[in-house]
Amino acid sequence: MTQPQFRSRRLPGPDAETTSAPGPGRAQEGSPGRLRTAPPRAEPAPPAEPLASGRGRRWPRSFEDRLTAPLPGLRSFARFAREGAVRPGREGLADVPRIPYRPEPLPAVDARQVAVSWAGHASWVIRIGGLTVLADPVWSRRILGTPARVTPVGVPWDALPPVDAVVISHNHYDHLDLPTLRRLPADTPMFVPGGLGRWFSRRGFRRVTELDWWESARLKGVRLDFVPAHHWSKRTLTDTCRSLWGGWMLTADDGGGAGDGRRVYFAGDTGYGHWFRRIGERYPGIDLALMPIGAYDPRWWLRDVHCDPEEAVRATLDVGARRMAPMHWGTFLLSSEPVMEPLHRVRDAWAAAGRAREDLWDLPVGGSRVLGD
Repeated sequence: MTQPQFRSRRLPGPDAETTSAPGPGRAQEGSPGRLRTAPPRAEPAPPAEPLASGRGRRWPRSFEDRLTAPLPGLRSFARFAREGAVRPGREGLADVPRIPYRPEPLPAVDARQVAVSWAGHASWVIRIGGLTVLADPVWSRRILGTPARVTPVGVPWDALPPVDAVVISHNHYDHLDLPTLRRLPADTPMFVPGGLGRWFSRRGFRRVTELDWWESARLKGVRLDFVPAHHWSKRTLTDTCRSLWGGWMLTADDGGGAGDGRRVYFAGDTGYGHWFRRIGERYPGIDLALMPIGAYDPRWWLRDVHCDPEEAVRATLDVGARRMAPMHWGTFLLSSEPVMEPLHRVRDAWAAAGRAREDLWDLPVGGSRVLGD
């Protein structure tokens, strides 16, 4: 398959080095609809050599060729209008007070340790290689097109240490929140999918690194790789799939600069599919996978772009991660499953897979865990 030409608007600061990797209105979060199964697309080839900071590349006008399955037609939308639901019923909502919410101080860690703290939904505070990285930070109470949070943010903004970088998985409003990003200094390094850099630069962010799938950048002692996901992108009426989507692999140096120390995989937002096994082959030794488990019903509408709990466990096994921390549930009500069902099902699926209970980090909102030396 002929590879598309890419456009890069990388604006990393002097301490961020970019390299290629080895080896419908405003859209609310959710599925584009029931997607017909399609054969896997050929993966994009990384550039023959790294491009210098700030040097332009040509991104395609659309990334639709990266979709795992095609976007839905009118028939799917008509069915959703008849049958679909975007909130749980009364019984499903009754358990909102039981969603675990236990904010606690961020743990003290050194550069050899990794700590993750769940702020809610897909927002994490990841401390790795001596850096503090925010993943898909959404500290707002409301996002466009979605009811307000049912649990408060688990990590108060004023409790954060200085933020060294932000990684963004894609441009849906529950993952890319401008009011939250505007709380950060304009020179905070932003690592974003291809095609999304202009959105950041137009809003005054000065250190933006755009990456294609399988490309990487380095910030001090941490390497950041952008990896594929089974999802899509849309933020306005006219930008469907105009920017890329994916997950992030964060790898701390081992102390000798080899870049093969502690490794955390942030899956972003994704359905289940072939990319997980490919990610595991390219990045062995993942210590922890931050994996979405919610927003999956009705299944015919959402299964191609959101994992259910059993698929999230299967994806964790596919990438070869030693531990899994569930996310993307218990915060914004985006679909119709009962609010506590994702947690119960992921616990059952983890046990059924024969994995040790202590390796399922099913944190409360506001909870943290630390990987030791």
